[in-house]
Amino acid sequence: MSFREGKIEGEDRECEESVLGSTESKSVRENGSLASTQLTVDENLLVDPKLLFIGSKIGEGAHGKVYEGRYGNKIVAIKVLHRGSTSEERASLENRFAREVNMMSRVHHDNLVKFIGACKDPLMVIVTELLPGMSLRKYLTSIRPKLLDLDVAINFALDIARAMDWLHANGIIHRDLKPDNLLLTADQKSVKLADFGLAREETVTEMMTAETGTYRWMAPELYSTVTLRQGEKKHYNNKVDVYSFGIVLWELLTNRMPFEGMSNLQAAYAAAFKIAAREARHSR
Repeated sequence: MSFREGKIEGEDRECEESVLGSTESKSVRENGSLASTQLTVDENLLVDPKLLFIGSKIGEGAHGKVYEGRYGNKIVAIKVLHRGSTSEERASLENRFAREVNMMSRVHHDNLVKFIGACKDPLMVIVTELLPGMSLRKYLTSIRPKLLDLDVAINFALDIARAMDWLHANGIIHRDLKPDNLLLTADQKSVKLADFGLAREETVTEMMTAETGTYRWMAPELYSTVTLRQGEKKHYNNKVDVYSFGIVLWELLTNRMPFEGMSNLQAAYAAAFKIAAREARHSR
């Protein structure tokens, strides 16, 4: 076993706030009982955990932590996902893991982080190429208040657009497009899209939950200014990624934080109320 289990277990105990309640439908009620479909991972996509070595942490999010590591002789990024503390959470997180692995394994593009493999035990792990550059968020912050050269900004925007176009052509909605999930290559001349933890197939949008993603970049149709009636579903399509792309494009051109001075939640509701007010004016 090459996992540094002591380190991982210790960090998992400090597992940050789970967002299962807002980002994942845990079950579907059928005939008054709870039921869910358990997804599986193709055995051909699994790697030997004995060949994995987990090194220093390089990032983390609501669903897991990312480490620099090694797979055999190759330097890689290793994403270790949370398993949850209850049986319901574990089932939901295992489904999310399987969904992310299956989607990453079938979409290959120069502007998508390359999937290498996964393993289910002793930890849920996704192995991808390691990009030695930083995230677009860190890069923009590091040069602020300086603006990106216009040609660079346009090239980054085209990289992102190509990645999103490829996902949409393959029926996938990313649902969490933001600078933190865009990684620069070593030469800092292009970016690749990472983190498929919230991505979904567009053909099952009727089963997708609302309030998914990061509010500051989230399309208004993904949330509501009023509470949904019990059992009500939100219907949306890949246009939610187009909205997020518009926000990222604005950041590339201005190198400013969108909705500066507001929290993520305040920014989302400000956008929603502005749209609602505009639609009300046009309907008069």
